[in-house]
Amino acid sequence: MNPDLDVLALDASGQLALLGAGRIGAVELLKLALARHEQTHRRLNAVVAADLERALERAKAVDDIRARDGTLGPLAGLPMTIKDTLDVSGMPASAGLEIHRRRQAEDATVSALARKAGAVIWGKTNVPVMAGDWQSFNALYGTTNNPWDVSRTPGGSSGGAAAALASGVTALEIGSDIGGSLRIPAHFCGVFSHKPTWGLVPQHGHVPPTPGSWQEPDLNVIGPMARSARDLRLLLSVIADGGVSPKAPPADLAKARIGVWVEAPGLPLDPQVRAVIETFAGELSSAGATVEFVSPPVDVATLLDAYMVLLGAIIGSDMREKDLRRMEWMRPAAKIARARGAGPFSWAATALAYTARHREWLAADAIRARLRREMEGVFSTYDAILAPVAPVTAFAHSQGSFPSRALKLSDGKSVPYVTLLGWIGLATACLLPATTLPAGFSPDGLPVGAQLIGPHGGDARNLSLAQAIDENVRGFTAPELKV
Repeated sequence: MNPDLDVLALDASGQLALLGAGRIGAVELLKLALARHEQTHRRLNAVVAADLERALERAKAVDDIRARDGTLGPLAGLPMTIKDTLDVSGMPASAGLEIHRRRQAEDATVSALARKAGAVIWGKTNVPVMAGDWQSFNALYGTTNNPWDVSRTPGGSSGGAAAALASGVTALEIGSDIGGSLRIPAHFCGVFSHKPTWGLVPQHGHVPPTPGSWQEPDLNVIGPMARSARDLRLLLSVIADGGVSPKAPPADLAKARIGVWVEAPGLPLDPQVRAVIETFAGELSSAGATVEFVSPPVDVATLLDAYMVLLGAIIGSDMREKDLRRMEWMRPAAKIARARGAGPFSWAATALAYTARHREWLAADAIRARLRREMEGVFSTYDAILAPVAPVTAFAHSQGSFPSRALKLSDGKSVPYVTLLGWIGLATACLLPATTLPAGFSPDGLPVGAQLIGPHGGDARNLSLAQAIDENVRGFTAPELKV
């Protein structure tokens, strides 16, 4: 092997090719990943738990099987980490809480599938408490930093995962998303992620909900994160319940029809982020795609009202009783505030969403069904909708109470922190697949991602288009690592 080759700079497919050709062993590759972790851990704090003894045993077993020309899975010998909201045998999902870290746990379904495919799972990546923030910090493991600027967050809740990917500590990750938790960290760190169609990937072993639950929560999904679109396809083919081929060819950009959505009432967007996405759209057009700027695919106010109720039903189920009682007490005032024009991201909307009655949930679900039907019409015209992921690029660590936080735009304006739910709401509420891919960089050198939203069940087609963009227009750029 070329001694000058940085193996960890390769994507997972590249690393697997070296393993398959016998140019590197699984034990050697694992030790390289561990060394990168040691070099970067103090600055990043991305990987927060490890099971090195069993990982080394597993890597050695893969090397032994390969030496005997035995049968190996598609991820054989690849070292990887998994988000700390997913159970791994010997490393239970803590979700940022000590009480969960002490549990005995078996592999989550997706962890078991990755292991069966030959992956060498060695570490867990940091998350916010119960995956409930767009920053990754907790009292158990501390704060994870962004590899592009350690004074900023890598996002959440799959923030440790995105930081580990961007810095070369891991080549594949499994994350989850109910409020942008796959997409926002990918956008903040300049990597790829795929939010699958709801129901495509089994959720058993994810925390929340309560450890041991067999519930498949509404809206929530588990999906792959990587440094290339082809790696997203590879990992999704391992953890999905069918329907995704790991070796399908990329799409033909000359035949692609992409609607670009960058403006909507009630959805703030930093002018610098918008400029990057508009430039990216121009690059797609130059590469042969048919690109058209479109108005909002659905009525955004209606979408957000329904999404907040659907989301509140899930989050509220995990809240402490005393907090729910306080919100119940707030309902009368919240109803008045909403009637007077308080928006979907207001305290009033939050209180009503977290304490929604069943008939209110049913009404929101009915709206979702109508919006999903409307999106079917959109996808009869376009293969995908390209949209922002978040109003801003990665922001400075801000760990005060949620009401005290705000997002500052480059034009001097500030918007509420919870507007981070805005641009991700369409794909989440309508249960659609969304692939996040690098779109460029802001003037201050921070990554900007964009989400490619596809039709329900169209994950394979979405990833095919993302791969064509990755390989012909723009892909992953690594940050300069400081140790």
